[in-house]
Amino acid sequence: MATILIADDSQTSRKMISSVLSPLGYTVLEADNGAEAWNKVNARKPDIVILDILMPKMGGFELSRQIKNTAGLSHIGIIMLTSLKQQSNKFWGLKQGADFYLTKPTHPKDLIECVQKLLESPK
Repeated sequence: MATILIADDSQTSRKMISSVLSPLGYTVLEADNGAEAWNKVNARKPDIVILDILMPKMGGFELSRQIKNTAGLSHIGIIMLTSLKQQSNKFWGLKQGADFYLTKPTHPKDLIECVQKLLESPK
């Protein structure tokens, strides 16, 4: 089963996302800042990273860019899940390597659909 890393400085958000994905059989990892997430991406090489944009130590834009520009990691799917609803943030998030851009609060069905699409797509 797939491994998914949730990178968000909000414990509430991490627990909510985990409560949606864990019952589906996914292995869920958590990080509460961008630097911790980067370390876990390198160590565990998850299939998908769900990340917030506004995080301490390294923001979601930078984390996404680093993942997509690193050999051996660029295949990892990225879902930005953020409270930033402006079109400019969505544009920039997708430019930085995100495969999907969702805004909080998001319906669990939408998150699950994005996860499934990433897992079904060829690497």
